[in-house]
This record gives sequence, structure tokens and C-alpha cells, in this order.
Amino acid sequence: MLINPSSFVFSTTLVLGTMISISSSSWLGMWMGLEMNLLSFVPLINKGKSPYETESAMKYFLVQAMASILFLIAVLSNEVYINMTENTSYYLISSALLMKMGAAPFHFWFPGVMEGIDWMGCFILMTWQKLAPFVLISYKMMNNLIMSVIFMSTLIGSVGGLNQNSMRKIMAYSSISHLGWMLSAMMISNNLWTTYFIIYSLLNMAVIYLFYSQSMYQLSQSYFIKNNPLMKFSMMISMLSLAGLPPFLGFLPKWLVIQNLVSQSYFIMLTFMVMTTLMTLYFYMRVMFSAFMFMSQESKWMSTKTSNEFISMILILSIIGIPITTWMMIY
Repeated sequence: MLINPSSFVFSTTLVLGTMISISSSSWLGMWMGLEMNLLSFVPLINKGKSPYETESAMKYFLVQAMASILFLIAVLSNEVYINMTENTSYYLISSALLMKMGAAPFHFWFPGVMEGIDWMGCFILMTWQKLAPFVLISYKMMNNLIMSVIFMSTLIGSVGGLNQNSMRKIMAYSSISHLGWMLSAMMISNNLWTTYFIIYSLLNMAVIYLFYSQSMYQLSQSYFIKNNPLMKFSMMISMLSLAGLPPFLGFLPKWLVIQNLVSQSYFIMLTFMVMTTLMTLYFYMRVMFSAFMFMSQESKWMSTKTSNEFISMILILSIIGIPITTWMMIY
């Protein structure tokens, strides 16, 4: 913070912008919070001043500005009743918020922005930047629009990541797929999507920490993960948990969503979501397949500098331990 005070200031205003949006009682107040959040995030992802970061910052700014204009037009038309029905204005507001969070079919900017920024920026973009739009959409759910977005997000999130070699693009399409699941959880209850969002953020933190500690940006770099079987095992468990396989923590929110969708007879949508999630498992497994193919070449000695690996193992053990504890509490 003291070394780079500007990052501290922009991080603070980033959080404050989201808090203003969530706590505001008027649509204009929510719009101001979203704008404050946008203008705080752009300097954070452009702090390295590399051409890739500048390009990502410009893409992010332009798309978010377009979404903000659409949001403002819908809000003002709803306030002054200019030849627009209430449902139409709410559809426009929902579309603007979906564009801000990168949901399909407004997802085209999301992988491109992710590709040019560092892992910390990716983590903020995949978690915190989605919080305010999610909360605002929950105020007025347009079920027809949300259901079509769920179908498209889960499909594009699974198909788009199949042929990617960039780890950041793989995580971007993974985020789009999970976004579809979070919207389906929001159709059920606010508590369920909040639970899903918190668990997804925890899993993202574990996975991105591992990628950051290994400076891993391309799929081919998985051949050269540090010679430590525990690190490879930690990364594999993290990816499986993010994919939603039991008995890991990532399975818990999907299990709850599946149960509630079945109870509300959304059988077609649920079947489609589960099938596309199985497709995402393929590119999660690609990440670690090449690394585990070279396990026989591991050295038999361990380095004394195991602080990063030790922290990684604590994260993974917590990911395994939480669902076991939850299971015991339920039963």
C-alpha cells in the first residue's frame, strides 16, 4: 500500500462503488455506483502500462461505457415515461447488467480483456466485478430473458474453452459457464446464488493463486510445473473442485441448484446445464493431463523453500474439508 498508494486508493473506490450500487434505493444511485466501480478498475488493470494491458483496459472501458449508456437510457425512460413500457425498460436494464458481467450473448469482450491482464486483475474481474450487476438483476428478475441467457452462457462457456491454449481464456470461459449456473441459482432464491458466488470466489482464489505462484499463462507451461508432486496434486484437486466433481466443495452449490431445479420442474434446462458442464470437465482435465504424464521424471528430493506449496496445500485441504464438515452437519 505504501509502495503504491494509487492502487490502494483505486481498490478502495472500487469497493465503495460496488457498495453504493448495492445499497442505493434508486436506479440513478445504482448507476453512479457502477460508474465509480468502472473508473476505479481501469487504472488497476493498466498499472503495468504494457500494450496488452492498455488494449484490455480500452476494451473494458468501451464495453462498460456502452452498457452504462444503455442502463442510463432505460432508467431515465422509466423515470419520465417516454413511450416505453415498464417491462421494456426492465429488459434493457437487465441486458445492460448482463453486458457488464460478461454473460452470453454479451460475452465477446470478456476473454479478450482477461487475456491482457495479470492474475490479480483476472480474479477481481471474475468475482468482485460481477457482484453489483448480480444484485441489481435480482431486484427485478425477467425470467424469459434469464432462462435464455442461462442456456447460452452454459453452452458458450463449455464450447468456447475446448480449443484454448491460454490459461486466462480457459478461466474466462469457465467463468461464463459458472455465471449461467449462478443465474439459475438466482431464479430459485437469493440465498442460493449468494452461497454459489461465495464458494465460486473461494475456488477461484485457490486456482488463481496456484497459477500465479507458477507464473502459468499458457497450457504448454503445465509441462514445466515446479518439480513437486504436491503442487501438481494441489492443482489437479483445485481444477476438479472448480469443475464441480464430488466430494469437493465445488460440487456443493451445483448439487443444491440441481435439487431445487428438479423440485421446480425445470428438467430441460437442468439436463442441458449438466451436459454442458460435463463438456467443461474436458478442458479442466487438459490443464493437468500433460503435467501428470511427466510424473515419472520427478526428482526424489524436496526443496526447503516450500512456503508457497505449504500455503497451496492449506487451501486445498480447506476445499476438501469444508464439504465433509457440511455433510456431517446436514446428516
